[in-house]
Amino acid sequence: MLAALVSGSLFGAGLAVSGMINPEKVLGFLDLAGRWDPTLAFVMGGALLVALPAFRLVLRRESPLLAPRFDLPAKREVDARLILGSAVFGVGWGLGGFCPGPAVAALVTGRGAVIAFVLAMLAGMALHSLLFEREGLAGRAAAMRGRRHADG
Repeated sequence: MLAALVSGSLFGAGLAVSGMINPEKVLGFLDLAGRWDPTLAFVMGGALLVALPAFRLVLRRESPLLAPRFDLPAKREVDARLILGSAVFGVGWGLGGFCPGPAVAALVTGRGAVIAFVLAMLAGMALHSLLFEREGLAGRAAAMRGRRHADG
């Protein structure tokens, strides 16, 4: 839990320092025909320069330092659900100027639009869970608690 808090705080601080909690930066990046702002491309490029070698290094280990196993996606194929979900994500990102990480980090600003975005995002996640996942949120939470107990 402490590692997640430290990691999340560091991620949020990075988003704040880079200006990515400001939706105008994202909208400026997407405005190719207007006043294009390339800042987001530099932030993404810098993140890739750090993350790609770090992932290769970390995945050489048998398991993570603070968990019994890596929890990586097993699904490899691109299907209609992935394409539709990506499209919905992209449209939402383009309309609001936020994706989930920056939106949560921007909660510290206390702006009403940010709070509304995060509440809408949480409602969408809950709706997806109810419609498309057999166990729903309550079942997933119970499964996570059971897995934690089983892991030790």
